[in-house]
Amino acid sequence: MKTRESGMPDEAMWSTFFDPESVLRKLGLKAESGDVVDFGCGYGTFTIPAATITTGLVHGIDIDPVMTAATQAKAEQLHLANVRVHLRDFAASGTGLADGIIGYAMLFNIVHAEQPLVLLNEAKRVLKPGGLLAVTHWKHDPSTPRGPSMRIRPRPEQCRGWADEVGFELVGAGCIDLPPYHYGIVFRRGAK
Repeated sequence: MKTRESGMPDEAMWSTFFDPESVLRKLGLKAESGDVVDFGCGYGTFTIPAATITTGLVHGIDIDPVMTAATQAKAEQLHLANVRVHLRDFAASGTGLADGIIGYAMLFNIVHAEQPLVLLNEAKRVLKPGGLLAVTHWKHDPSTPRGPSMRIRPRPEQCRGWADEVGFELVGAGCIDLPPYHYGIVFRRGAK
């Protein structure tokens, strides 16, 4: 199932909203992070840069075959052998990944879904103990050029509350500014 108010602008516009490598580094992705999963990989905006940073495998998962094809084509064009693209409804059926194999999970611009706890629980399931979950979203500011409506756009404190409810631990001081339009938060999966 697509999340409410899903939909991607054209790729040229989308790419102006982020500096993906900088975002990933600010949110703690490192070469030694191990395997990565990108929930809702879209055009591969973060999947592809993640594959150039980590030495592990990067799983890009999306429900939209146009998005998975775009991500796969970029990985092939760049000869990135560590990218695995999966066409899958992870909100309804999970990622299909085994328990506890992932070192770093990305929930980027997606926790406005009807059931954010489902996404957070799936991220926790696939993460190794000590693995990191990075969450980004549009700032709660109506002047942003995109993003879901303000009534469903999560604030950082909501994301922290959901993550706490699922059992994640906050890493660092909390909200990280990701100019021009986003914020990020990093969580760690505990031993349980």
